[in-house]
Amino acid sequence: MPHDAIAIIDFGGQYAHLIATKVRRLGVLAEIRQPEDPIDAFAPYRGIIISGSPSLSAHGEDSEYTKEIYELDVPILGLCFGHQEIAKHYGGEVIHGGRQWGPAELHLTGEHPLFAGLGPVEPVWMSHYDSVVSVGPEFRELGRSVTTDGGPDHRYAAIGSDSLRRYGFQFHPEVDDTVHGDRMIANFVFEICGCRPSWTMEAFLEEELDRIRDQVGDRSVFLLASGGVDSTVAATLLARALGPERVDLLHIDNGLMRKDESAQVLEFFRGLGLGSHVHFVDASDRFLAALAGLVEPEAKRRAIGDTFIEVFQEEGARLGLHDHLLGQGTIYPDTIETGGTKRADTIKTHHNRVPVVQEMLAAGRLVEPLGDLYKLEVRELGEQLGIPRQLVWRHPFPGPGLGVRALCGDGSGDIEGLEEIAPLVAEVGRRYDLDAEILPIRSVGVKADLRAYEHPVLLSGDSAWESLLAAASALTAEVPGINRCVWNLAEDAPATALPLPATVTRERLDLLREADARVMDGLRRHGLYDEIWQCPTVLVPLDLSGNGGELIVVRPVRSRRAMTATPVELPRALLDELRRDLLALDGVSGVALDLTTKPPGTIEWE
Repeated sequence: MPHDAIAIIDFGGQYAHLIATKVRRLGVLAEIRQPEDPIDAFAPYRGIIISGSPSLSAHGEDSEYTKEIYELDVPILGLCFGHQEIAKHYGGEVIHGGRQWGPAELHLTGEHPLFAGLGPVEPVWMSHYDSVVSVGPEFRELGRSVTTDGGPDHRYAAIGSDSLRRYGFQFHPEVDDTVHGDRMIANFVFEICGCRPSWTMEAFLEEELDRIRDQVGDRSVFLLASGGVDSTVAATLLARALGPERVDLLHIDNGLMRKDESAQVLEFFRGLGLGSHVHFVDASDRFLAALAGLVEPEAKRRAIGDTFIEVFQEEGARLGLHDHLLGQGTIYPDTIETGGTKRADTIKTHHNRVPVVQEMLAAGRLVEPLGDLYKLEVRELGEQLGIPRQLVWRHPFPGPGLGVRALCGDGSGDIEGLEEIAPLVAEVGRRYDLDAEILPIRSVGVKADLRAYEHPVLLSGDSAWESLLAAASALTAEVPGINRCVWNLAEDAPATALPLPATVTRERLDLLREADARVMDGLRRHGLYDEIWQCPTVLVPLDLSGNGGELIVVRPVRSRRAMTATPVELPRALLDELRRDLLALDGVSGVALDLTTKPPGTIEWE
């Protein structure tokens, strides 16, 4: 291995690859390994980090893995579940109980290289059900935790054995809520493991070019090119590796694109020097037929993914490209949220991971040059490749397009269990001088690394941004079955939220296209487009005013890697403009702003 490297053992937690990314930002290569990998697979690494697990428990099936790693003469750091596993393996005790969720303070018991340069009390982020209550004879307590709301102390929040070079953190240093978590990871990588920084995006580019050439050989690649950041970078990278003449691009207008998107995409690729090998097909009627009558988000995603591949295969055969490998711009969050590893919970099925693609992957006919990168790294790679900034830094757009931003329903309303929690929702709302109403529809979220298909709450009332965020946080934390909160931009609370029957139709998509265009125009006019990571505009089949129209939800968020996100406060002038411009559209009954962090709500609603 040409670089010093750290192995991240992925037990399926949503943050496993975030750990790897944090290590890479230090200039040290980090690679994901599976718990069942043979012991020889860990030989090249200078250290190992054991990730958390969606089970959040050290008493379940995750306890079966290659435990010979503990016999290796390299440092090991366990995080959350990994922390508990290290404690157990070396004679400590882990019990059910002592759950901590959210912010806490780490009180260090003394100086240690892992915490070099840090203060005696550090803000950290917890997410665990089980707790370490004792450690083995060669270990000592490096820190205890105290919840910020005055809850009880938790012993053994950080443990270590310098003789064994084994360490554990109950908290998550990889998330931004652990304020100096990056420094803790750096101390492990450099001070404990002795790594040298040599892995850069420039190095990755050269190595990935060689890997592409080795995998493809003398064959060619046929890439589905949506025109988004990922497919644009993938196309440019493949062309750099193989030559433009061996890369054919297919852009499919699936009817789910943004306003004037296809024309812009074709112009983008011509500008990149790839125009002679760009093929275009308008398959919008076919996609709409495949989506006809579908309501469930997963069914819609599968239909879109299957139709993409069907059209791709037919067009490839028509163009005489059936012997080409399939290229995709898949990045790692797409895979992890699809349950791409044994222990990862399926948050949502990505269109790049439908069964026919999985078969091509198994047969070695799939080329995914960005498959180990997060969005930020993809953008950095795009800059290395010389792609214009306006292409590299445009907002992410989901592969299934507006198909997952046009929510659907049968009109009956999803109300099971709402009567039981409605009083608690209203009570929490009153605490912040807001009206709070559960909406009779569900959206996708993620809680404790697990998929949460739960209800949003509509908040009505004029309030300061901090109070709105506090109310949203309290509702998703205190009320079961709630994973998202939106703020009603109308002056008054709606008398009711009437569910409407809705499927994916051209008319609804045209309405959503126009609404999305007005939101994007507003962000640009107010100089906010580049400050915001992504801003989905969502069409929700709920009538808030009795005019038969639907609810438009605007979701501006900041993020770096798409695994976490925070809502963005928009200036009142822009909110007033959006309210006016969106309510003026025929078919709109209300406008709301999404206040939800990720977790518990995913960036997209489906």
